[in-house]
Amino acid sequence: MSPAEEERSLPLPQRWPRASKFALSACAAAVAELVTFPLDLTKTRLQIQGEAAVRRDGAAAGQAMPYRGMLRTAAGIAQEEGVRKLWQGATPAVYRHIVYTGVRMVTYEHLRDSVLGRVEGESFPLWKAVVGGMSAGAIGQFFASPTDLVKVQMQMEGKRKLEGKPLRFRGVHHAFLKILSEGGVRGLWAGWVPNVQRAALVNMGDLTTYDSVKHFLLLNTTLVDNSVTHSVSSACSGLVAAVLGTPADVVKTRIMNQPRDKQGRGLLYKSSMDCLIQTIQGEGFMSLYKGFIPTWMRMAPWSLVFWLTYEQIRRMCGVTSF
Repeated sequence: MSPAEEERSLPLPQRWPRASKFALSACAAAVAELVTFPLDLTKTRLQIQGEAAVRRDGAAAGQAMPYRGMLRTAAGIAQEEGVRKLWQGATPAVYRHIVYTGVRMVTYEHLRDSVLGRVEGESFPLWKAVVGGMSAGAIGQFFASPTDLVKVQMQMEGKRKLEGKPLRFRGVHHAFLKILSEGGVRGLWAGWVPNVQRAALVNMGDLTTYDSVKHFLLLNTTLVDNSVTHSVSSACSGLVAAVLGTPADVVKTRIMNQPRDKQGRGLLYKSSMDCLIQTIQGEGFMSLYKGFIPTWMRMAPWSLVFWLTYEQIRRMCGVTSF
């Protein structure tokens, strides 16, 4: 058998390992996103609530605050906008995770195994895992930033309707086209800096924690590479990711949701640092953790669903464990 024939006879994951891992991680992420999306919508609404820059700008003068907490926010969306609106923006969210998760998982494994030199069966230095996780998250989020922008803006459409404001978009593709026509290609990357910063922090919590905890348990306890180990590791990763990523997530959401002029410049915030300063000065430091509970409640099951699904899909397709 010639080398070419031998290569063609190999299973798909062995012929195209990176493409296969991209596809497998994208499938697992899509499942996790759809299951936990209502919590993401609730989190976004909470992060916009009480925005100091909007009050100062006069756009919300005299308006009563309709929501106060996670449960009341979710119940209010279901009662006033309909249960289906709990999944408003889910389509661009799935698009985003196909790109974001696919890129970050492939990038992290490449950095970990080929660049940072992890040896199977040996402990991996934490600082290397941190470098790999933050780099993979930043790269993945940069490519996925346009889909995240559309998701955030579509999640706020139901609130605009209740406030008597005209809806901005008819659907996902219309949102992409409108943002592109108003702000150009650069407009699709509005808020990409805090977005990338957030992704780097979240992945330091998610990828780094999951990988480090999982291999620590395998090397230092009697646990084996099964669903129990994956569940414990994912629970730890979800908590750390929420603690590290929520402040940057609040800044990212506000920058992406702010109104813009004809040149695509934000009317409320000049930059992510300006948004951070205005938020702390106007609402206090803890405002950076608005939406923390739904963020954590979403990240915990998201991590659990994703990692369990991803590990099982890899195993069924003949790909080695993460």
